[in-house]
Amino acid sequence: MTLPTGEQFELSTTTSSGELRATITSLAAGIRALSIDGIDLVPSFPEDSSPPSGSGIVLVPWPNRIRDGRWTHDEQVHQLAITEPARNNAIHGLLRYTAYHELDRDRDSVTLGADIYPQLGYPFLLRTAVRYELVSDGLDVTHFIENLGSEPAPVAVGTHPFLKIGDVRTETLTLRLAAASHIEVDERLLPTGEVPVEGTPFDLRGGELVGDLSLDDAFGEVELVDGESEHTLTAPDGRSVAMWADDAFGYVQVYTTRTYPGEDGDQAIAIEPMTAPAEAFNSGKGVRWLHPGEQWEVRWGIRFAGFSAE
Repeated sequence: MTLPTGEQFELSTTTSSGELRATITSLAAGIRALSIDGIDLVPSFPEDSSPPSGSGIVLVPWPNRIRDGRWTHDEQVHQLAITEPARNNAIHGLLRYTAYHELDRDRDSVTLGADIYPQLGYPFLLRTAVRYELVSDGLDVTHFIENLGSEPAPVAVGTHPFLKIGDVRTETLTLRLAAASHIEVDERLLPTGEVPVEGTPFDLRGGELVGDLSLDDAFGEVELVDGESEHTLTAPDGRSVAMWADDAFGYVQVYTTRTYPGEDGDQAIAIEPMTAPAEAFNSGKGVRWLHPGEQWEVRWGIRFAGFSAE
């Protein structure tokens, strides 16, 4: 039977905290499951379901939204397909419904690839790949993009991971977001400005209970330590799960919902690394222009801490 998320790639490794397992889907190179010693670190979903709320999928060659699906460069207007009809936006790139193919596979890792061909609103040819590798404290993810065309191509990368600590209700976790600015938006969730979080409800650097939050918001000025940002969810007993990213990911989106399937009304939360915010093809913020033959590599991942095998 062909599944809505395509082929399932099962990864596993043994760590000091127990057996670490992941399920990666060929559809959108998505994360369908991740657990340590049987405790979920992401909210999984059935293999016969599509990813709820874009859970775990890769977003290239842009994350988030482009107003009216239209962007301009050198006085040339490009019109993308409208993929968020309710708000008349193009959203989350061109590969969210594409099946990636296997490039390399081992017990604890898999590399999947998918090409982007010239098309409506994006006349560029890209080779993309994403490598998932289980490591001692979580999951490392590396994205590779190469411009196979004859003209420079605008590129940005995002992903849509939800995080949790499976034996604790997510609403009781504390979110700490290492970001110093908040991107204000209009009714179509498109940016109108970027302001400091200091003194506002969007200052999550000190920590807030997930259950008290209602967010579909982007943040900038992520704070780097040794070239990495880290945003954490911490349980009352001190265990934590974090999304880390290298310095290419200058933005992060946080999305909360109480309608994630199978979560029994608990708050689900996505912490999404982005190299560029919404409307980036028009604003230029965070966009990487790849020259013909140029390759780009960026990294992020999910870490756990405080877990111990019984």
